[in-house]
Amino acid sequence: QYRVGQLYTISKHSHQESEKGEGVEVVKNEPHEDPVHGPGQFTEKRVHLSSKLPSWARAVTPRIFYITEKAWNYYPYTITADSRSLQCSFLPKFSIYIETKYEDNCGDSENIFHSDKILGDHEVSFLDIAFDEIPERYYRSLEDPRFFSSAKTGRGPLREGWRQHTKPIMCSYKLVSVKFEVWGLQTRVEQFVHKVIRDILLIGHRQAFAWVDEWCGMTMEEVRRYEQETQEATNELIGLVAPAISVSEVGQPTATHSAPASAPSTPLSDEAPDFLAPPKARPRKKSAPETLTLPALRERAGAE
Repeated sequence: QYRVGQLYTISKHSHQESEKGEGVEVVKNEPHEDPVHGPGQFTEKRVHLSSKLPSWARAVTPRIFYITEKAWNYYPYTITADSRSLQCSFLPKFSIYIETKYEDNCGDSENIFHSDKILGDHEVSFLDIAFDEIPERYYRSLEDPRFFSSAKTGRGPLREGWRQHTKPIMCSYKLVSVKFEVWGLQTRVEQFVHKVIRDILLIGHRQAFAWVDEWCGMTMEEVRRYEQETQEATNELIGLVAPAISVSEVGQPTATHSAPASAPSTPLSDEAPDFLAPPKARPRKKSAPETLTLPALRERAGAE
């Protein structure tokens, strides 16, 4: 159930965030075999986010900016690596590396990644999807686990101490490493990225819980078809507004039409869900908060 809910939530959330030429563009989504972890899924995405950067970050990045995310998913183990896609001399080296393990518990596994994989200073942070604060602009009362009650499963609302007494329960363990190797900005950028990742984990798991009646009961085949349909719609939405950008020479962006060869077209039904329609025009959202408070390298996010 957690795996299905995760795939459903990522697809739906990515589409909702893809508007005005920005959002998550899926370049590849295909099966991948690993000699150690076995069969899995490889995805490559471009996260277009120029307008979502804080003011101090926009000052040092080009107007057209996206991050490439590559992920190897061998559930219950996943590797995610992000890197800059614009190789310009004035952009400093930037990378995000995330290892994920999912376990059927409340987050009480110790040293799940083994000590030899944790380098340097780190902090363990427990995330509570019901009672930890999220940025105000992302708050939706219908997605608040403290008030949501599932009609299909009877789960919720979540009360204080829910992690200790709620069944069934799953935990997503994240080992997050961020590098931004430039003097004067390194600490600020790395702390900012850790805070953003923390917010994403909280928001995503809150949505997975609040959307349970939408995905509960879906098979892996059904959720994969849903994922494909949604990715195709998202790519079209981004492409119609702002075609993907590649860099042939430093400072010389060129427009490309990016319909990935693996882009699927099999719909779940004759009519696409309402949320797949292009969003209505609305005021521009404020940039992410510039308060830097979390220098953590390891996150945990629990979800029922």
